[in-house]
Amino acid sequence: MNTSFNPSESPETSVLRFHDQNFVWHPFTAMLEYADDQAPIIEWGEGFYLYDTDGNRYIDGHSSLWCNIHGHRVPEIDEALREQLERISHSTLLGLANVPSVTLAQELISRAPAGLARVFYSDSGATAVEAALKIVYQYHRQKPQPEPRDLFVSLTGAYHGDTLGSVSVGGVPLFHHAYESLLFQTLKVPAPVAYRIPSGHTTATWLEHCEAELQRTLEEHHSRIAGFLIEPLVQGAAGLLVHPPGYLRRVRELTARYRIPLIADEVAVGFGRTGTLFACEQEQVNPDVLCIAKGLTGGYLPVAATLCTQEIYDAFVAPPTEGKTFYHGHTYTGNPLGCAAGLASLRLLEKNRVLDNVRDNTDWLRERLRAWWQLPHVGDIRQCGVMAGIELVADRKTQA
Repeated sequence: MNTSFNPSESPETSVLRFHDQNFVWHPFTAMLEYADDQAPIIEWGEGFYLYDTDGNRYIDGHSSLWCNIHGHRVPEIDEALREQLERISHSTLLGLANVPSVTLAQELISRAPAGLARVFYSDSGATAVEAALKIVYQYHRQKPQPEPRDLFVSLTGAYHGDTLGSVSVGGVPLFHHAYESLLFQTLKVPAPVAYRIPSGHTTATWLEHCEAELQRTLEEHHSRIAGFLIEPLVQGAAGLLVHPPGYLRRVRELTARYRIPLIADEVAVGFGRTGTLFACEQEQVNPDVLCIAKGLTGGYLPVAATLCTQEIYDAFVAPPTEGKTFYHGHTYTGNPLGCAAGLASLRLLEKNRVLDNVRDNTDWLRERLRAWWQLPHVGDIRQCGVMAGIELVADRKTQA
């Protein structure tokens, strides 16, 4: 929400806008339309506000894409970065270690669902998922009784990032159709969401069908399935699709039965957004692999992590001559500055009792959303913790 208005741009803003429109290619942006837009050019931020180059103030309503869980210019994170800068800003993790990456890994494991034992760093949600896919694929070929499993299962409407592997397990045609010929084969099971349901189904029968398809797919293909990838409780980019209670637990039961690694993509839902630190906790589910990013550093620096069990990790531990090393990584893996920010953010979650605040805000939000049900063009309202989606329709009856 713009809380002040300046009808004329400053000369500084005009120059920046010219350079922006001539040199910058923005993500997920139709650049032809953007060229005609007068989007704010953000210069600074504080708390939950952003300020542009003309001094206008905006509420950062999506936490800069769900990252800045403590707000902007957080004194504790600022100080952690200054202290780390006085030591070292970057040192490779390829064959070396650094203090913040070691400490952050230990603290993540101490807070993660039981059974997760190792941390592999990357720089974004997509790369955390990409690493997870490669890890479990290679794991099946190197475990004590090797299996050539080559299929991944995910939900319809899934979004797991924009690298080729994460696009392959995704399901958003608008984003992914251009790359179809580059993608590897995957299996999809229907998302258990009963707002728009196929003809001939009721809400109850559709949800029963979703569970039946889940079970059938795993039973039929389990010998080839390398992993099952899911956004626990809520599918974010699919439209804030909230799964019914018990669905995640059922996925865990079936994947455990067929010894299929469960990969929980908590990039969007992690760090308190659903009411617990990790969404998996709400159904007492312990995944085999956990992908985290976004709020990990409080939005300060691009750090992501893929956590896995000791069993999976052990399949990679062998003399180099056996060729079992995980040959994957990037230059900034485990960057000390990013990991220092992550440590400060984790500690702030506890110091400021953020999860208690999330639970209070969940109740507050639920009460406020009740009034929206009365509006004629609100077709559906979906909420899980402080994540909420309002689906607008032209006709409530036809859902069009």
